[in-house]
Amino acid sequence: MAVLARTGLAALEARLAGAPPLPPHTRLRGPETGLVMLRGRAGGDGGPFNLSEMTVTRCAVRLADGTVGHAYVAGRDKAQAELAALLDAALQDPAQRPALMAAVIEPLAEAQAGAAAAESRKAAATRVQFFTMATMR
Repeated sequence: MAVLARTGLAALEARLAGAPPLPPHTRLRGPETGLVMLRGRAGGDGGPFNLSEMTVTRCAVRLADGTVGHAYVAGRDKAQAELAALLDAALQDPAQRPALMAAVIEPLAEAQAGAAAAESRKAAATRVQFFTMATMR
């Protein structure tokens, strides 16, 4: 679900183009947008405080066999939330899971890991070695 929540609608649809068709579904809770409160802690161990609010869209669907899928995604993209909920339900079926994992989830997870590694390398390039600077005096 983390992979689906971090993936945009266009990337999801692109990966689903090469995947087996998803089963028909009905909405239990149509996509609806609301706010969640983000909380933080000073220094990681201080007292919690309300930091900000974030827009989130949620959706719940049911497949014909009764399987229920849920999704919460950041932002206001209702189509992304519904598609993520549908994938959540479809991934619970042992017959569909391997094909969906191989065609959708694993490639998206690899792309996200690659993007995170690239960003980490970019940040590491700007790291200052204070110990080295102290010994250069």
